[in-house]
Amino acid sequence: MSPAADQVQSVTRALDLLQALNRQKVASIKQLHDTTGLPKPTIVRLLRTLTVRGYVVNDPRQGGYSVTSQVRALSCGFHGDPLVVEAGRAWAIDLTRRFKWPAAIAVLDEDAMTVRFSTIPDSPISPFHGTVGLRLSLVSRSLGRAYLAFCPAAERNILLQMLSASKDPEDASARRPTALLRSLQPIRSQGFAERDPTVEPKSSSTLAVPVMDGDRVLATLGLTYFTSAMKRAQAVELYVPHLREAAENITRSISRLGS
Repeated sequence: MSPAADQVQSVTRALDLLQALNRQKVASIKQLHDTTGLPKPTIVRLLRTLTVRGYVVNDPRQGGYSVTSQVRALSCGFHGDPLVVEAGRAWAIDLTRRFKWPAAIAVLDEDAMTVRFSTIPDSPISPFHGTVGLRLSLVSRSLGRAYLAFCPAAERNILLQMLSASKDPEDASARRPTALLRSLQPIRSQGFAERDPTVEPKSSSTLAVPVMDGDRVLATLGLTYFTSAMKRAQAVELYVPHLREAAENITRSISRLGS
């Protein structure tokens, strides 16, 4: 009997589907159909099974399905980025449930931060229509500044070298590293970052804190509000303590998921 004839087709299809999910951060049924060639009813049945077994999660906020940390039981190819999102999802949603403003979780993507999760669909007063997948400057955006300010010095120096060659106008101040490093000091001392007020959209602002593992920044967590709705001092006093608490809870959740 040939190896192909000896295959259990349902297992083969499930593995093909898991491989397709692993190649994408988030995938819709249509995308999985286009990638695997599997019939959509088959994909739906397999996804339902994988979800029940805990290997896959369906999150309409991100537009589809993604793997969970449970896949580490099958493969060593699971990375920390999805784990941060899995651990942080509930805490970000809770922030928006309590304060109505949208929250976001971003991770480092070479020389910028990429938004990996957003509660915009849960917010009745979001300044944005959608931010998942958006790359944000480490220099001018609060989610980026929170990373740059709190990451280890050796990592920061490497990032500054990369940013000095960036063609993004928002990264221009990276070519003046001494001044940029000086601007990060208040962020470290106050424990949170804010968006550069000179960049758009000026009608809103974002407060962001790091999600730490020792001295390593795993991600950044931010909350965005309209500046016309409240004064900066009021927003800082009200939201920053809750952002810090949520970041600490995400770190603890990561530890539980990873154990």
